[in-house]
Order: sequence, then structure tokens, then C-alpha cells
Amino acid sequence: MTRPESEYLMPPGSFEEKFIRAGGRGGQNVNKVATAVQLRFFPRLSGLTREAQERLKLLAGSRLTAEGDILITAGEHRTQEQNRRAARLRLLALLERAARAPRHRTPTRPSHGAKQRRLENKKRLSGIKRIRQNLTMKDED
Repeated sequence: MTRPESEYLMPPGSFEEKFIRAGGRGGQNVNKVATAVQLRFFPRLSGLTREAQERLKLLAGSRLTAEGDILITAGEHRTQEQNRRAARLRLLALLERAARAPRHRTPTRPSHGAKQRRLENKKRLSGIKRIRQNLTMKDED
């Protein structure tokens, strides 16, 4: 994605970044340096259409806050810059999916051959089940 396209999806002022301490292993670097990034995106301030904002809310899942913001956390890298880039790339991927309208499915009908194959398979299976049934003999007295 080129820079102008990403600025259209994430205009300045539609998000804020906060740096926090990353959890997990890492020793002194993790304990002292705030390298993890919390990226908060405000969909209502972005250039997305209403439909795209609704799709974004569905796609965000647990990343959606009670205020309607999207919170993305990245802390897998050692530097702030790498984590910032990872968080922005995740958000851009989410925004691209939301901006794209779902394709309309054209309803189709099964072909004549497909119907014939299905019916032949049904007949074959019903024949097998008929053979498995207990046959009772009537006494001729």
C-alpha cells in the first residue's frame, strides 16, 4: 500500500499511540524500557463510510472497546519503532478488509449431471441399507 492510500485510511488525528512496558521474558530491557505499543484507532474520525465502519466493528472482535475505538497492541519486537510499525501494519490490514465491500454471491442451480449423480448415490445407499435390515420370514401354516 502506498503512503497516500494509507493516509486515506488512517488520517492524522484518527489514532493515538501509547508506549507501555512489554510483558514476558527479556530481563532488564523489558523491565525498564517501554517498547510495546498500544495503538488506539477512532473509526468515527477516519474517512471510512458508515458501511465500512460497521464491517470494521465486526472484524475487530475483542479489539473493539466499549467506546467504539479499536485497540491494537504490539510488543513482540525489541524496539519501539518495530512495534509501532507492526501495530500500524495490523491496523492497515484490518482497515483494508473493512473498506472492501463483500462480493455479491450469484445464486446458481445444480447441473443436470449433478442431480443425476446425487440420485444415483441415494439409490445405491438406500439399497445397501435395505440389505442390512432384518428380514422376517412369515410362517406359512
